[in-house]
Amino acid sequence: MINLIGTYECKIDVKGRFMLPVNLKKQLGKHLNESFIVKRSVFQNCLEIHPFSEWKITMEKLNKLNRFVKKNNDFIRRYNAGVRIIDLDNSGRLLIPRDLSKLYFLNNEIVLTSAINIIEVWNKHSYEEVINDPNLNFADLSESVMGNQSNDVS
Repeated sequence: MINLIGTYECKIDVKGRFMLPVNLKKQLGKHLNESFIVKRSVFQNCLEIHPFSEWKITMEKLNKLNRFVKKNNDFIRRYNAGVRIIDLDNSGRLLIPRDLSKLYFLNNEIVLTSAINIIEVWNKHSYEEVINDPNLNFADLSESVMGNQSNDVS
């Protein structure tokens, strides 16, 4: 499993291409040689880029769902809606398909941020709004999500 770190401001050109930052390339290592999957985020107004090896793990989980249960079929269909395979070009850029680029990026300023094993791609303004949301108490959220974790330091 990959554990990516960092937030990077980038520019996306009119064709939907952006340069993958050097620090992300280093962290991705051998995964740069494989394809990536780009898809809409389930919970946020951004895109997700999954290294193909990580995507395969997600697909293994989905393949365990019983397709004779309607909600499972509905979920699989919606989760995979608009999914595309993308590759780094010879210049080290990724190309976001035009329909997704127009939908998510109104200007050329984007933010790439690590989300453990995937990269989120945000419109810079939207990212700043979400990160600085005054209605979210991050201390309370941190306690709620991580506060019941064991402090076992083996």
